[in-house]
Amino acid sequence: VECPSVDVRTGAASLLIGKPGGGEPAALDVRYQGSIIRTARECHVNAGVMTMKVGVEGRVITGPAGGPGTVEMPLRLAVVHEGVNPKAVVSKLARIPVTVSGTVDRVTFTHIDSDVSFPLPTPLADIDSYVVYVGFDPAGATPEKKPPVKKKPVAKPKTVAKPKQS
Repeated sequence: VECPSVDVRTGAASLLIGKPGGGEPAALDVRYQGSIIRTARECHVNAGVMTMKVGVEGRVITGPAGGPGTVEMPLRLAVVHEGVNPKAVVSKLARIPVTVSGTVDRVTFTHIDSDVSFPLPTPLADIDSYVVYVGFDPAGATPEKKPPVKKKPVAKPKTVAKPKQS
């Protein structure tokens, strides 16, 4: 069985990070820039399930507004069955913490996901149209917001009308 190739998703090979909550930063507001350098994969098939080990190596450099600190790089990994109607088979988001020290302006990082599993397609020849895409996911750059917890209304004590005395 052919091991699906790993490609960097078009437009997702680099990521600019500015001030928190600032969206796409202007050139002088860039704190960090992440880029993907290389990828690797390894496949195993067992009982009709393919399990892949996918590795990504990247680099973070400091920008004009950057400095020492820790930044989370949101990396998306997706197995896609390509074709007329592409279909995502598996999708995972990892937030990789990268620490930049004061003396270094570039840091490499690695991420290895050893459990990318999915059932083999039927017919088996369709595995040739499976691709593993990796790339930075800007939507994953901000932590997921949890829905607010709804508080139960406090029950008001019932007032009992006192009978009128005549």
